[in-house]
Amino acid sequence: MNAFNTITYEKESGIALVTLNRPEQLNAFNIGMRDDLFDILQAIRDDDEVKVGILKGAGVKAFCAGADLSEFLSAPPPVAARRVRRQRDVWELFLSLPQPMIAAVHGYVLGSGIEMALCCDIRLASDDARFGLPEVALGIIPAAGGTQTLPRLIGRSKALELLLTNEWIDAAEAHGIGLVNRVVSREKLYDEARQLAEKIASHDPMAVRYAKQAMVQGLDLTLAQGLEVEKRLAAQLKAKGK
Repeated sequence: MNAFNTITYEKESGIALVTLNRPEQLNAFNIGMRDDLFDILQAIRDDDEVKVGILKGAGVKAFCAGADLSEFLSAPPPVAARRVRRQRDVWELFLSLPQPMIAAVHGYVLGSGIEMALCCDIRLASDDARFGLPEVALGIIPAAGGTQTLPRLIGRSKALELLLTNEWIDAAEAHGIGLVNRVVSREKLYDEARQLAEKIASHDPMAVRYAKQAMVQGLDLTLAQGLEVEKRLAAQLKAKGK
């Protein structure tokens, strides 16, 4: 089923399995990976058979050690403009997926690696995972949504500390600040992610999608507006069940 150069994609029993596959480069996020990810996310979004997805990294050292800056910072202006547009679109697509996505991260989770995990709905980490945002130390800033998604998850103060200091944290601290949902042993990481995905996939797929949509949309609204979104989606779901 896989026809991509930097990512493997499989589908089993309603579960999409997406694996970053540049282990020799610590799964660094390059232009090819961005384009492959865009196509895979479109396929997931448009596939009614996919009920939930898992994102993980190949190899033993890293989920993703960040962006391949030798590619992203060296394109000529017209090419760069197209690439920026495509890059923007891939993160918007990621965040708008109707199906829930689970990130199963290990080893180095840096820069774009954190940002990809933040685009997922649930994050599991192995006990050897280390998290960091090195962009400011490199004279740049995150460009895949990290300045917006991270503070919404862990709060402004801690997010700024990670962003501005380039200090890395381990899995235990990541769990303590709410960056990840669970920490498990490396040996159990993918089994845990698979069990969680199977549990989600066992439920009515439309109820799962509508529940995610209600929460995601409501978080950017007032409580009263969010309750109206929930009421409307509950009614739509009920009508579909008739």
